[in-house]
Amino acid sequence: MSRPKTVFACTACGHQSPRWMGRCAGCGAWNTLIEEAAPSPAAEVRRTVRPADAPSAGRAQALGEVEDDPEDRLSTTLPELDRILGGGITRGSLVLVGGDPGVGKSTLLLQVVAGLARSGEKVLYASGEESAGQVKGRAVRLGLRDEPIWLLAETDLQEVLRACERLSPSLLVVDSVQTVYTPELTSAPGSVSQVREVGSRLMYHAKSSGTAVMTVGHITKEGTLAGPKALEHIVDTVVYFEGDGRHPFRTLRVTKNRFGPSGELALFEMVGEGLRAVPDPSALLLAERPVGRPGTAVAACLEGSRPLLIEVQALVARGIPGAARRTAVGLDGPRLAMLVAVLEKEGIPLYDRDIFMNVAGGVRITEPAADLAILAAIASSLRNRAIPGDLAILGEVGLTGEVRGVSRMVERVREAERHGFQRVLVPARCRVSAEGSGTEVLPVPGVREALDVLFG
Repeated sequence: MSRPKTVFACTACGHQSPRWMGRCAGCGAWNTLIEEAAPSPAAEVRRTVRPADAPSAGRAQALGEVEDDPEDRLSTTLPELDRILGGGITRGSLVLVGGDPGVGKSTLLLQVVAGLARSGEKVLYASGEESAGQVKGRAVRLGLRDEPIWLLAETDLQEVLRACERLSPSLLVVDSVQTVYTPELTSAPGSVSQVREVGSRLMYHAKSSGTAVMTVGHITKEGTLAGPKALEHIVDTVVYFEGDGRHPFRTLRVTKNRFGPSGELALFEMVGEGLRAVPDPSALLLAERPVGRPGTAVAACLEGSRPLLIEVQALVARGIPGAARRTAVGLDGPRLAMLVAVLEKEGIPLYDRDIFMNVAGGVRITEPAADLAILAAIASSLRNRAIPGDLAILGEVGLTGEVRGVSRMVERVREAERHGFQRVLVPARCRVSAEGSGTEVLPVPGVREALDVLFG
């Protein structure tokens, strides 16, 4: 009997190799190749992902002849989730919801299917991780005992799709993509080939039937989506949960959206009845801000299309020269090290100081407009002098100490004014008219001038 053929697949990017290598040739990651059985040619299923109403293959059309595609969307009954998705779930789309275990992915999807069922839509919740009784128990805890939801505890993808064909639901939820498998492949559920094949077949079903599909993807300890990175390229929309089970707030960030803008962010709070949307995140994040204490600054950031006021905290303590620590929570560590180097170039010695940075509320800052607020918080903690409580700060900092402009200044300043800030520190080239408002705009060209304004 001949030995079955195997391949070595990378768990990070899906690259396949005929032999094991310490480093993946596709993405460069170390020790990510695992051995799995190679699918036989007869078992491979080749499908073209094309909507049922698409024109025949090979027929090109002029752009002016193409009819407009009206987007038919399903409302999730959660306004904040509808907003970041671009107006709701598009029929015939595949949405991937990723996040750490226990962060609230299944809770959110159960709330979504309950809201759709309550509005008269037929929904199917296919659970590969929990039994129907466990799903029912979560629904009871969330107060959704009698909602008309169809449940299916199944890990075989073929059975899930057969049930979907019989019911013809408006929304299919698969929880999760790592537990569902297809029998044509001999590899274990959750392997690279299984995750890729399951994702492709779910996409084909969504496009061919017009059913909206939402699936759960788990996050590894490195913070990336479990399974091949190609799964993110297959799906239409990727929504990531940021936060953990120890924090009451959850952040939903859209990193990819073929039917709307990407980069949108929504804030939810975990309560006894499930996830509750926070309509005014800035007010919630600043509710416990210690006014008049050194080491805290308010940054006017922009997450997607929404301006957001975020509290940045810094603690500067005496450290060991040559071995000072730079610790960041909610910030990019290498960028913090760069900003500390800029401060040292401006004459503020920090080589013998430990610096700890934190973003209050569990939010993660990804845009450089918070650079100036980070430097201000560090300088405030070092000098033990508080930043005025009615002052918001924004601006990107360059390596030469200049404060560079950021986009959509008017929205940021208006958000600060709406929450009672009397002054806003902004880059010099982004002068914003404050006529008709009670907010004073303070333009500064560089870090040194900004510190002079803050601390005299």
